[in-house]
Amino acid sequence: MTVSKPAHKAPHSSAHKTAAAPEPRSLTHAEIKAIVIGIMLTMFLGALDQTIVATALPTIGRHFGNIDDLSWVVTAYLLTATASTPLYGKLSDIYGRRVVMLTAIAIFILGSIACALAPSMPALVLARALQGLGGGGLMALAQTIIADIVSPRERGRYQGYIGAVFAVSSVGGPVLGGFLTEHLDWSLIFWINLPLGLIALGMTSSVLKLVPYHPRRHRLDVVGALLLMTAAVLLLLALSWGGRRYDWISAEIGALFLVSAIVWALFAWRLASATEPFLPLSVLGNPVVRCAALAGACNMGVLVGMTIFVPLYFEMVLHLSASQSGMALIPLMGATVVLSTITGRAMMHMARYKWMSLAGLAVAIVALIPLSIWPGTMPIVPVLLLMTLVGAGIGTVFPISTVCLQNAVARSQMGIATGAANFFRALFSSLVVAVLGAIVLGGLGGVAGMSVEMLARQASANDLGFAFRFVFLACGLVLTFGLCFLIAMEEKPLKGPTPPSGGATAPSAPATPIPAA
Repeated sequence: MTVSKPAHKAPHSSAHKTAAAPEPRSLTHAEIKAIVIGIMLTMFLGALDQTIVATALPTIGRHFGNIDDLSWVVTAYLLTATASTPLYGKLSDIYGRRVVMLTAIAIFILGSIACALAPSMPALVLARALQGLGGGGLMALAQTIIADIVSPRERGRYQGYIGAVFAVSSVGGPVLGGFLTEHLDWSLIFWINLPLGLIALGMTSSVLKLVPYHPRRHRLDVVGALLLMTAAVLLLLALSWGGRRYDWISAEIGALFLVSAIVWALFAWRLASATEPFLPLSVLGNPVVRCAALAGACNMGVLVGMTIFVPLYFEMVLHLSASQSGMALIPLMGATVVLSTITGRAMMHMARYKWMSLAGLAVAIVALIPLSIWPGTMPIVPVLLLMTLVGAGIGTVFPISTVCLQNAVARSQMGIATGAANFFRALFSSLVVAVLGAIVLGGLGGVAGMSVEMLARQASANDLGFAFRFVFLACGLVLTFGLCFLIAMEEKPLKGPTPPSGGATAPSAPATPIPAA
């Protein structure tokens, strides 16, 4: 021990630093661009798979002769992806981004193959759960890797790319899924992930070698991870089954909520008592992290909820066709992407950057008011203009909430903080979707066992218009909460591209070659 101890300390002394290890160098813009392009494909895989399945569900149900369990094709993926998201963040802090990202992609590909080859509905549901275990890490790890290689002040420009991937998948996924299912075969919506996944695997394996890995001595809190995943699964089951399989006021749903609350309490006790908890209290207790995560969760919840229910509003209330409904969704998603990109780039040059998202959310909330007052009588053009304003306001929040959250934590906690934020976004999105679904079902007199789509086709446009009045009101209320969280969030100065730091640098030698463009 006495011999190895000086050798261990040698790299930290200025006299031996140059001889022991090469000085770090800043990544060039070309290298950063190569990394971002590589991880964008992995993000696209995860985001696309959540939307491409939607239009294929009726065909899948007819193929297996099982309509009753069809919702589990979506729910199984959602459960495992949501519950595993913070786990990926912690593992990447311990073992490095590259190995964990490659593992997530590999699990996702295996799950996709299992889905395509599924011989029955139960097998497909299990395969979707496996696929979700891989998909849960794709988006969170991508955001964390961007945080590793780009300073907070410059990071906003790349957060816009994340919004672009999400929007393209949200609009293009249902269209591609419908085309493959109608003209070819439903299994192709899963087979398409094989070539895309292999390309992503090859690209990320190469470019992520540029991302530095600094081994850290951490212990994985397995008990805390299991408690968090169990509590999340129970809560999501209650939200998925409530109003559909069972009445909201029923013994089954009540038991799920009760047990989930108990497990959440046990998880909170574990956080306070564990030596190194799964979610460090220093992260959860950080007021900037807390406000940014909650603002992002409110924002994402409304965006996901509107993506799911607005097409139904277009078709059943405004009498658009299925294809027209998909096209009418583009202003909402397109404005989200455009303003997310503009805001991300603009915050690089501003000391007081928060006003952009405050003004954007205020505009979005105001735009939802006429939609809630005249949901069934407003012409399509004003509706699209209002949807554009809503999307624009939502788009201003994503880069600011993510960058501020990452700017407020130590680099060693970047992965777990980003993973936790994405976990709460996914969990809150499920909550918002469940609430909006309950509003539509309740407003139309629905009963357990009847889907929103089934009930909508039996209802009149006036009834649906009345129900969607409260859907838009609920979206406005959730965005108002998000606005309050943003107001409460401290506007800390963003760290700029100063001298090379450990997370934004790569060794100067030997240099890893970049594939020719």
